[in-house]
Amino acid sequence: MSVDKVGDRPEDFYDAYLFDLDGTIYLGEELLPGARELLDSLRARGSQRVFLSNNPTKSPQMYVDKLRRLGIEVELDEILNTIISTVGWLQANRPGAKVFPISDPPLIAALEEAGIEISDNPAEIDIVIASYDHDFHYRKLQIAFDTLWKHGRGELITTNPDRYCPFPNGNGEPDAAGVVAAIEATTGVKCSFNMGKPDQIMIDVAMQRLAASPERTIMVGDRPTTDIKMAVNAGIHSALVLTGESQGLVYDPVKTGITPTFVLRRIDELLPIQNTSVGNC
Repeated sequence: MSVDKVGDRPEDFYDAYLFDLDGTIYLGEELLPGARELLDSLRARGSQRVFLSNNPTKSPQMYVDKLRRLGIEVELDEILNTIISTVGWLQANRPGAKVFPISDPPLIAALEEAGIEISDNPAEIDIVIASYDHDFHYRKLQIAFDTLWKHGRGELITTNPDRYCPFPNGNGEPDAAGVVAAIEATTGVKCSFNMGKPDQIMIDVAMQRLAASPERTIMVGDRPTTDIKMAVNAGIHSALVLTGESQGLVYDPVKTGITPTFVLRRIDELLPIQNTSVGNC
């Protein structure tokens, strides 16, 4: 798709919609233009919706509470973030493993609730989980170092590959990629699995929740390298919204090698052309 097709709309509704949250539906504590109109329209017609987030600093219920506070009606089973994908992957693929999470409290709480044993003893840790951690400090790096380098055991995984989390007014803060980089640089051990976008683990969990074929599913997000790349890799349709990380972007798929199905100025342009219930205002 060339940039002169920015603003093109789908000809019909999809059966299922996957939505990124931060930078796509809202930024900070404000809904982005057109988000309420689109989501209300999809809910009214009974469209399947799943909201995906790479952010593991909030529990799924916290996302429900935030969306409802912003005026969006949503159910808990419509939320999928990297807390869910991480816990589910560990249960399915590493049963009985002892983990050391470098993370904010919501992931730790979810691991404990799932009965996954947590340890800070490098001699017994099987998996180091590098995540978005507002309390990342040298002791945690030392434990990861001793596990992976000194004892030469276990593996390194991450909840998400994001370099930073965008905030309003162009601000942001370091995300999980910084924690991963610190551990990789000091141990020489490479991260083996990513539980978030754009990797297959996240899209597999999302598609399991939907009664829709890939051809009738669309992923909507503001990040070409996560949201859109995941959709392209999975063979589903995609819409890049020029908000959040992509705000002000003149998108060039030739440079990125990632071509979305649609490039939208605002999210309610996802409504089909023949839909007249929502204006572009």
